[in-house]
Amino acid sequence: MSFHAPYPHGRPRRLRRDEFTRNLVREHAVTSSDLIYPVFVLDGARQRQAVASMPGVERVSLDLLLPVAEQCMQLGVPALALFPVIDPALKTPDGREAWNPDGLVPRVVQALKKEFPELGVMTDVALDPFTSHGQDGLLDETGYILNDETIEVLVKQALAQAQAGVDIVAPSDMMDGRIGAIRAALEADRHIHTRIMAYSAKYASAFYGPFRDAVGSAGNLGKSNKKVYQMDPGNTDEALREVAMDLAEGADMVMVKPGMPYLDIVRRVKDEFRVPTFAYQVSGEYAMLKAAAANGWLDHDLVMMESLLAFKRAGADGVLTYFALEAARKLRN
Repeated sequence: MSFHAPYPHGRPRRLRRDEFTRNLVREHAVTSSDLIYPVFVLDGARQRQAVASMPGVERVSLDLLLPVAEQCMQLGVPALALFPVIDPALKTPDGREAWNPDGLVPRVVQALKKEFPELGVMTDVALDPFTSHGQDGLLDETGYILNDETIEVLVKQALAQAQAGVDIVAPSDMMDGRIGAIRAALEADRHIHTRIMAYSAKYASAFYGPFRDAVGSAGNLGKSNKKVYQMDPGNTDEALREVAMDLAEGADMVMVKPGMPYLDIVRRVKDEFRVPTFAYQVSGEYAMLKAAAANGWLDHDLVMMESLLAFKRAGADGVLTYFALEAARKLRN
C-alpha cells in the first residue's frame, strides 16, 4: 500500500496547476492507434446512403469506401471493421450468401488489401445481415437458434473471408464453441496468420438499434430478440467464463460489447486475463452523444474524447467507434 503525505505537505492540486504538469502525470491517453473504424458497405457504384439514426454515418459502395480507407491511413487509424448491407433478394433462412467467395464482403476485402496493404481489415462473422429472419444463426422448427449447425455455417463464412485476405475475423454471433471450430478450420486451411477477435462478452443490449437500421436487419428481426444467445445484461461473472472459453479455443483478442454501459466488464476482463481487450462503442452510444451535441446540451468534441478516454482508463487496448475519423482529426490538430 502506498502512503501519501497529509495536507498541507501533500497537496494533490500541485500536479493540476498547469497544462504541462497535467500532461506529464496523465495516466491514460487516447491515440489514433487505439481506434478501429466500423463502416457499412453496400453493392454497386457511386452509392451513398445516410443512416438517419446515426448522424454522419453512411452506407457506401466500394468505390466510395476506398477514399475513407485512405483517410484512415492518413490519420493513423490502423483498421477498418466491415459490415455489409446485403440486397434483400440475397437473404435466405440459412444466410448462404455469407460464405459466397464472390460475395460483397470478400470482394471488398480483396480490393482494400490490394489498394491499402498496410491497413488492417476486420470482418464480422455472423449471419444476421444475410438471413431473412435477422437472427445470427439457423433456426429450428420452433424458431430457436441452433448452435452446432450454426457453427458449421460460421466456419464457412470465416474461411471465405480468410481466403479473401482479411487480417482479422471477428465472430460476433455468441454461439458456444465457434472460436475453436473457426481456429481449427483456419489452421487446417493454412491461414495461420489470420487473427481472431472474439466478441466474447456481447450482451443482449437495447443499444444496438441504429446498427440494425444501418445493416437492414431490423425489419427482418421484427419483434424477435437475441436473448437466447447474447448475454444477460445483469451478469458479470458469466462474461469471464465466456472470455476464458474463447481464449482457450484460440482467440487472439477479446471484445466487450456494448462499451460505456459495460466498462466494469472491460475492467474485470483486463484484470483477470491481461490479454488484448477491446470495446465496441456501439451505435446507440454514438447516436446519443450526437443527438445531445446537436441540441447544444453537450460539447461534441469534449464528450467524444472523454468517452474514448473512459475506455482506455477502464483497460481497453482499443475501441471500435464511429467517432474514429473525427477523433483522429481532433488528435491530429
